[in-house]
Amino acid sequence: MRTVFLLWHSRPLDDRLDENETDDKLVGVYSSAAEADAAKMRKLQFEGFRDYPDCFLVSEYEVDRDAWSEGFTTVGSLDRPRDPAP
Repeated sequence: MRTVFLLWHSRPLDDRLDENETDDKLVGVYSSAAEADAAKMRKLQFEGFRDYPDCFLVSEYEVDRDAWSEGFTTVGSLDRPRDPAP
């Protein structure tokens, strides 16, 4: 089994009523947890990332494995305006 390590930054959206809504960024995919941690340290130099230093997450992911094996699902609310009818 070959794995990679995904570095995410997931900060809360201050202007939303739902405190569980977040702004999620996939920062990068790395060959080891140590490489992901090193990338986190590099990103902490930048505005935005350094303002939310505790919002990083490293997740291990198996390569060549399907995700969403149970099908499509929606998480949270989708507050997008609908296109008006023609």
